[in-house]
Amino acid sequence: MLKRLISQNAFLYALLIVVGFTVSCKKNNSETDANAVVESNLLQTKTTDRTLLTKDSIFLYAKQTYFWNVGMPSYDTFNPRKYASNQQVVSAIRALSSNGGKDKYSFIDDGTVAGELGGVGGDYGFSANFEANTDTLRVKYVYPTSPAAQAGLARGNKITRVNGRAVSRASSAEIDFLNNAIFGDNASVTLTIEKNKTATDVTVTRGSYNINPILYTNTYSVNGKKVGYIVFNSFTTNILGGLDNAFVKFKSDGVTELIVDLRYNGGGSVATADGFTNLIAPVSQNGKVMYTTYYNKLMQDAGAKILENQKFYYTFPNGKTELVSMFDYSFKPTIAAGNQELFTKRGSLNLNRVYFIVTGSTASASELLINNLKPVMDVKLIGSKTYGKPVGFFSLRIDKSDLYIPQFQTKNSVDFGDYFDGMNVDKSVADDLTKDFGDVDEKLLSQALYYSLNGNFTSYTKENALSSTSAAGKALSDNANEKLNHEFKGMVETRKLKFM
Repeated sequence: MLKRLISQNAFLYALLIVVGFTVSCKKNNSETDANAVVESNLLQTKTTDRTLLTKDSIFLYAKQTYFWNVGMPSYDTFNPRKYASNQQVVSAIRALSSNGGKDKYSFIDDGTVAGELGGVGGDYGFSANFEANTDTLRVKYVYPTSPAAQAGLARGNKITRVNGRAVSRASSAEIDFLNNAIFGDNASVTLTIEKNKTATDVTVTRGSYNINPILYTNTYSVNGKKVGYIVFNSFTTNILGGLDNAFVKFKSDGVTELIVDLRYNGGGSVATADGFTNLIAPVSQNGKVMYTTYYNKLMQDAGAKILENQKFYYTFPNGKTELVSMFDYSFKPTIAAGNQELFTKRGSLNLNRVYFIVTGSTASASELLINNLKPVMDVKLIGSKTYGKPVGFFSLRIDKSDLYIPQFQTKNSVDFGDYFDGMNVDKSVADDLTKDFGDVDEKLLSQALYYSLNGNFTSYTKENALSSTSAAGKALSDNANEKLNHEFKGMVETRKLKFM
């Protein structure tokens, strides 16, 4: 993972001319030209208030590096200092018309995301959703070695009370309560778990743990054919070795078809997505284009001089280490610039088909993996439409925060990458929280196994023949689950940069 060694004093002061902005009193509320020159009266109001300077910096970085920077308002028109918080500045950027309503991703973080990408968690280690078409709240996954795992929680556990209060999705206030109790910053949470009609209170205390995103693996025999299954929950930067080991086992089992369960995987490291792609891809694709990364025109034309402030130490092939900046990197969509990735087969597993289990929580690096493989092999999607995030980012350090705004879009070998509305599935099936991962009766897994056996999906499933009443109930639980969905959704460029 790219390690940016940034001094505590490397905070961007928006008024410094080193960032490449020209401050002038000639015009007021002027629009920024193609060279991103800002002419501003408001910036003449000097300040040493780091809070205000951080708000300035969020906007000014977006002005040059945001994927949808064309058509953004001037600094004076936007006036970042008028917002009460950094997150409000980011929200205002997300609401800009320049992105065409496509930005549902930008956020600012305290470093938690960087830790999770590195494979370190600091929460309870579990998540929960309402079961489709019911008022039943269930545990949807638990990370091994996490506080939740140590407390005995498991996927499918029915949660009837949280901190002594009965579970409900009847109002926004009830959902807010669950969000605060389960996903907030509390030191602990007490859950009443019902097993075999017996209620047990379990208290989970927040703690640090190593994230292993491989939640389950198995190999199934389907009429003499071997089908591998892997549940993969996050693209952390430290998991490629674990994936290699899983695929070695699949190879020894004689697996020829693979089911990849990404139903709760919101993304993560681009480098990990590349490695996973190459584990699945046919060896015949070696040396061919996997995908291309496109940045905005200003960045491609080496005009985003604000990136000179994002400094880190880099060791060149000759062994010499120098202080460089993100501005030294080429953002052109070419192989030479390092922005066109080629297939490089990893391992020796040869697959005839891959099935992806997906939901609305499947996003970003997960979608990148799927999009990479669609043009080059037989790919089937089972579940529900994915989230829709073909854009990614690298973190921008501003004072004590990490800013994440979309800076690039990826397109596969046939130049497709416009799945902002999500990827449609080949078989629509609601998530089944009543069964554990690997249970052959679990509705999504069973569809993949059925297809492997018969060459088609079942023509009828109960959840696809809902009455109008039950459909309304499902809509209510889906809406509640969307508000309870706190999994990180992102595609983060973590690879070491290639300098020209």
